[in-house]
Amino acid sequence: MTHPRTSPATPDADTESPPPTEGHAPTDTHAPTEGHAPTENPLPTERQADTKPQADATHSADPEDAKPLALTSPTELRAHLAARLHTAARAWLHRALDEAAANPGTHGPISVWELRIAEAGRRCGPDHADAARVLILHAARADTDALSRVYFQGTGAERRAVLQALPHLVPGPQALPLVEDALRTNDTRLLAAAVGPYAARHLDSHQWRHAVLKCLFTGVHVETVADLDRRAHQDTELARMLGDYAAERTAAGRPVPEDLYRVLTLTDPTATPPAPAAQRGGRGTDGKES
Repeated sequence: MTHPRTSPATPDADTESPPPTEGHAPTDTHAPTEGHAPTENPLPTERQADTKPQADATHSADPEDAKPLALTSPTELRAHLAARLHTAARAWLHRALDEAAANPGTHGPISVWELRIAEAGRRCGPDHADAARVLILHAARADTDALSRVYFQGTGAERRAVLQALPHLVPGPQALPLVEDALRTNDTRLLAAAVGPYAARHLDSHQWRHAVLKCLFTGVHVETVADLDRRAHQDTELARMLGDYAAERTAAGRPVPEDLYRVLTLTDPTATPPAPAAQRGGRGTDGKES
């Protein structure tokens, strides 16, 4: 299948208005502003949601809800949203899920549920858009072809939702190209979604090790790597790669990520961590990162 867009999406592609407040009718007005970097403005737009720390990339918006979306059942997700969305957003989501269930798969150039995925950010708000999109994908029973189309044609937020939906929808490794594409980006929220349970289940050892290193390289917390303890256990090749990366950072005068020590301990509990910062050379910030 040929997809219109194959380059990685960036957070700047996700510009959606906040949802209407209680008592106001939702609007379809959508005026993206291209070419502007994300700001620190706290207003809840979709773009600004993508600039939150990557540790929250696969989790629900509320602090008390720490379970990743990829590990949360659709029933739990629906109950979560029903308790948090305002009346207009709840009604919109209910209609969107009914439409998706009534028109599963692909119908024509684009399915109605794909349009609803694109609307989710401004209808439900950026804090709940990921969960709403996962629910719509599940209701539509999206297969690998449909998931691939949504992923490659979608914004960074829509791609993230596809990755989070994979464990619910694809039992085998057919969707691995989507994970592999996400792992080639430097979008930390997309990377965090890519190293979820689907990747833990289906990435081979070589790809998985490089995914862990990519997290360390980009600053994605290793807590987001699903099944890390089991897959890293006594992995001597991963230990070697971590040691090489730590030595490279040290030689360049750069700090070694704290997360590296945790993963190194998982690979070999007797491993000696790299030299502390005080013993490093003073070459500044030059050097190779890979």
